Amino acid sequence: MTDHRLIHDAECLNTGTRPVITADHFVTPVDQFFTRSHAKIPTIDEATWRLEVGGRCSRPTTFSLDDLRGFSRRTVAATLVCAGLRRNEFLLLGPLPGELPWGPEAASTGEWTGIPLREVLDHVGIGDGARYVEFTGLDSVERHGRQFGFGGSVDVEKALNGDVILATHLNGAPLPHVHGFPMRAVVPGWIGARSVKWLGRITLLDEPSTNYFQREAYRVQHTPDPAKPRDVTAGVAMNAVPLNAAILDPSPEQQVCAGSVRVRGWAMGSTARPVTGVEVSPNDGRDWVPARITAPGAGYTWTFWEATLHLAPGRHTLVARAEDGVAASQSPDLRDSWNVKGYGNNAWHRVAVVVRAKA
Repeated sequence: MTDHRLIHDAECLNTGTRPVITADHFVTPVDQFFTRSHAKIPTIDEATWRLEVGGRCSRPTTFSLDDLRGFSRRTVAATLVCAGLRRNEFLLLGPLPGELPWGPEAASTGEWTGIPLREVLDHVGIGDGARYVEFTGLDSVERHGRQFGFGGSVDVEKALNGDVILATHLNGAPLPHVHGFPMRAVVPGWIGARSVKWLGRITLLDEPSTNYFQREAYRVQHTPDPAKPRDVTAGVAMNAVPLNAAILDPSPEQQVCAGSVRVRGWAMGSTARPVTGVEVSPNDGRDWVPARITAPGAGYTWTFWEATLHLAPGRHTLVARAEDGVAASQSPDLRDSWNVKGYGNNAWHRVAVVVRAKA
């Protein structure tokens, strides 16, 4: 099968789904699902794999896959969104050294099947003072001369939400190795970095995880530290995915014929709120047309929308924005979203197209 993904590194560890593929699939095909990894994929033998659960709990336990088959199973539809979604737009304001230039391709929707995390936590008994649940992967990341598993934490309230699962299957099939085989966390509605792959340990803590990717990365800091311009430890840790909308079709700089032009894309509310409306502009936000919802989101998934714009010959900047009735409106100004690492861009999405006169 042709690989339609956008590849961002030589090892093919960081790949995105081409927008036109996404526009045709509400649930993303597994082989086209975006990938984000900070180290090579670990080799794991499911026969010897173990999940350690400990920390502030009453009954620390080590589980095999056979042990975990005694828990119930749940399937959750969820859109995973990379924290760096639409980072490439920030490059218009200046460089972001060391960061991948993701566009809207760093988001995909899957049907995840696994064990509700709540049941595992009930089994080990949440101890006094436990306020956070840390996930640690079995990969080996190197930062500042140290090697460790990728990790991060969620608060206990989120962890006890029945939709947070320890997934073993994606779209009805066992997890591929690149997506976390044999088990990964899936934390719907939160940035993809909290859905830790190749899960090896769960730890109940009284404070947020001290893992590098919780304490020193995936944090939003709007003002750089002059002494350490790439440091974001003073920023705010990312959790919920913000309200957002993206144009998938047409693509940037695409040539289209004058007249009626179909525009398609996705939108997503924050913290599982449904999208209440999407608007599209044919002229960089001067005028707006309401979009039609073609596939409404359910819970933690994106919503698909479509609009018809009437475009005359020339160059046009198309814009999309969404509402969920609660979150603050998306900003028209890219500078309002800018931050040191280029995370969480949810300014109006702009796509420039070239309109040709009909022959």
